[in-house]
Amino acid sequence: MEENILNEEELLQEVELLLSKRQFTKIKEILSQLNPTDVASILSQIEMAHLAYIFRILPKEFASEVFVDMDSDTQEHLIKSFTDRELKEVLDELFVDDTVDIIEEMPANVVKRILKNSQPDARKAINEILNYPKDSVGSVMTIEFVDLKKDMTVADAFERIRKTGYDKETIYTCYVVDKNRKLEGLVTVRTLLLADSSAKISDIMETNVIFANTLEDKEAIAIKFDKYDFMAIPVVDNEDRLVGIVTFDDAMEVIIEESTEDFSKMAAINPTTESYFKTSVWTHSKNRILWLLFLMLSATVTGMIIQEYETAFKTVPILVSFIPMLMGTGGNCGSQSSTMVIRGLALDEIKSKDLLKAIFKEFRIALVVGFLLSVVNAIRIIIMYNKSQDINAYILALVLGITLVLVVVLAKVIGCILPIVAKKCKLDPAIMAAPIITTILDTCSVLIFFNIANVFMCQIIK
Repeated sequence: MEENILNEEELLQEVELLLSKRQFTKIKEILSQLNPTDVASILSQIEMAHLAYIFRILPKEFASEVFVDMDSDTQEHLIKSFTDRELKEVLDELFVDDTVDIIEEMPANVVKRILKNSQPDARKAINEILNYPKDSVGSVMTIEFVDLKKDMTVADAFERIRKTGYDKETIYTCYVVDKNRKLEGLVTVRTLLLADSSAKISDIMETNVIFANTLEDKEAIAIKFDKYDFMAIPVVDNEDRLVGIVTFDDAMEVIIEESTEDFSKMAAINPTTESYFKTSVWTHSKNRILWLLFLMLSATVTGMIIQEYETAFKTVPILVSFIPMLMGTGGNCGSQSSTMVIRGLALDEIKSKDLLKAIFKEFRIALVVGFLLSVVNAIRIIIMYNKSQDINAYILALVLGITLVLVVVLAKVIGCILPIVAKKCKLDPAIMAAPIITTILDTCSVLIFFNIANVFMCQIIK
């Protein structure tokens, strides 16, 4: 990894040196040999004043590939630098879904200019995709795919692929539709290559097609890619007409976006689409403060419970020293369970109907974990307090042992239940992660501990 970073830095230095000498032909020669993604990374570090000059010297098709991989700020600067003719040339080389991705990141005045310079058919397709809900499959699909008819021969199919495939995002999977564009099947190029040229598509196509609906949640289609190992999945509307496909690279973007969103929610932070450094200090603060205020104020319940049991820890002051351990253990156990359940829900391993099954699983895990923690803690207490003149170490170990088992069981069960209930209520399970569960369990741990300690109070004191 260090070698790749070093090479990129060296290339950047060389490009900047050649730029200072105005040797644009040499810059074009160097950049044209690189991967478009690497070129986009290098250009994002070039001074904005020189960016348009370098971009203009790149080959047209290559430049469009580079443009797609640039960050939104660099794209916006270039669009503002382009003439209408230059912008139209770039847009003509882009796939519709890439254009939609760019539009979603641009201010209104730039969007207006992009639409103005797009081809009429492309503009219509872009508007249709933009009208789909943000989190739907329709918002991430592309309309550029190869469609065939089942009465075609293999030779006819190859002829159509040659004529139309240049403008398609993928030609490796072709979709068979009827005259009303209803999806009937699919056939891969591999199947076509291995079949006789006179064979009918209807005889070699696969009819058991996995597809998605335009209004389906886009996270669901990412799960399908993981489950079936597809390179592309067809998308149909409510009348089963084929309207687009989602390709593997788009699914990867969905996975990254959803993972980032879940990580934010699990850390009690409102998700943001901007990168860390591009997000302002005020936005970062705003995204975090509401949750922190809620969690801070809800934690006052724990303080109120401790005040209620003031007599208990005045009588046996040592009880107070175990509160952090119990609260920390409860929070950690709850976080472990919620993390595993949230992961299971995200990968579709756990469903809402599995609530009781998951609770029973976590309950058994909690008994094992709670027992082992209690034994280790009991040994520690007996070693530390066995010679104390005021405390009965064995009774104290018993109190903490019972408390630990109950706290761990409660933590594991709550950590399991909350994400599944959230999913059932059509909420994001990630919001029921560590911060909320920890706050709940802090209160419960203290409540359980002092109630059990009260029962054994006389026996704890020698």
